[in-house]
Amino acid sequence: FQTIAPIPMSARYGDNVSRRSDSMKWYSGPTLIEHLETVSVDEVAVELPFRFPVQYVNRPNLDFRGFAGTIASGTIAQGDEVVVAKSGKSSHVKRIVAYGGDLKQAVAGQAITLVLDDEVEVSRGNMLVSPAARPQVADQFAANIVWFDEHALLPGRSYILRTETDQTSATVTDLKYRINVNDFAHEAAKSLEMNEVGICNISTRAPIAFDPFGENRTTGAFILIDRISNATVGAGMIVHSLRRAENIHWQSLDVGKRVRADMKNQRPAVFWFTGLSGSGKSTIANLLEKKLFATGRHTYILDGDNVRHGLNRDLGFTDADRVENIRRVAEVAKLMADAGLIVIVSFISPFSAERRMARELMADGEFIEVFVDTPFEECARRDPKGLYARALNGEIKNFTGVDSPYEAPEKPEIHLRTLGKSAEEMVDTLEHWLDERDIAEDQYDNGGGI
Repeated sequence: FQTIAPIPMSARYGDNVSRRSDSMKWYSGPTLIEHLETVSVDEVAVELPFRFPVQYVNRPNLDFRGFAGTIASGTIAQGDEVVVAKSGKSSHVKRIVAYGGDLKQAVAGQAITLVLDDEVEVSRGNMLVSPAARPQVADQFAANIVWFDEHALLPGRSYILRTETDQTSATVTDLKYRINVNDFAHEAAKSLEMNEVGICNISTRAPIAFDPFGENRTTGAFILIDRISNATVGAGMIVHSLRRAENIHWQSLDVGKRVRADMKNQRPAVFWFTGLSGSGKSTIANLLEKKLFATGRHTYILDGDNVRHGLNRDLGFTDADRVENIRRVAEVAKLMADAGLIVIVSFISPFSAERRMARELMADGEFIEVFVDTPFEECARRDPKGLYARALNGEIKNFTGVDSPYEAPEKPEIHLRTLGKSAEEMVDTLEHWLDERDIAEDQYDNGGGI
């Protein structure tokens, strides 16, 4: 510690946090907030290694290309060597452009534009750093998370992770434990509720550059954003990268999706059937596959009940398990689409966040959401497996539509309103949609469509 400022306070009652305490009239010093407003963090940041998160690439004409942002830590001077954190490419600083003109040197906290000697590829979200002390770059790391939202943090659910200027999709792969804020005990937990703190492992869709929060509070912090509401639902502090992130790399393969699909003379697609239990998803999906298969298409059905006999047999029906159930199936569907198949997924998939996650795994136009829209009353009347009767009697917990929510799609590619219609009529609607889509794609690139 450089300095210590003792402030008597009570977090429970707010004494001396933001207002003076009537219970501590003997204390005449500042409140916690008043003291924090006097603490200069830039002085500490200047002594740290150079970190410059790029906020904006400024190219008003062919003669100028600058990288704008605020220096997170360290100092920079004309002629200094810098490295692009994610690519490792290096260059030297040609100019430091500020509001009042060019500078010879800039320090943490200053907003500047850096012009480099070389045409290196740098985009928003990347980071220019000191070559002598580089940040970590990884797609898996451990972090402390403080949860803000009334809806619990669920491992397996996809969120948007945002650092100083970077942004990517992220998933909590493991909630290691929850921290009891009263005695700091480590408690087993499957989710984090509002205002709870936990230690998690996080996996991101793309690698990010960071420092551990204990070394750099600016480049080691992030927030989590809900994909549907865009609300900030959590804040995190990175502890360290995971060793597995350093040991696992993508293997380059010579035979790709296009070659596999061309061999089958079809376009890969994922038909994602969603709807309540008993809505008719499996029946319609099965009929669709029979018709596609009869025309020589290469297909496969991933059915909710069947998958729970093998791949997902370890999962229950809590919200957390439902999220993980869909995450696994979406990854399998992606692999099957990469193999050139037409994949038909028939799952309740009650949460819109997970369906959106599945969509974003696939290539553009490859994910086709099919909402099998059957009213709850009709599903309960059909009750082909006797599940509704048991759920309504309290014998089954966490049953979708009874005591667990179903979030209906707002803009599915195909909306099947089943009431008063047969499964064959629903498949005819699907075939009509496919015929129209095939024509549009033939006109685009003569690719043959699905």
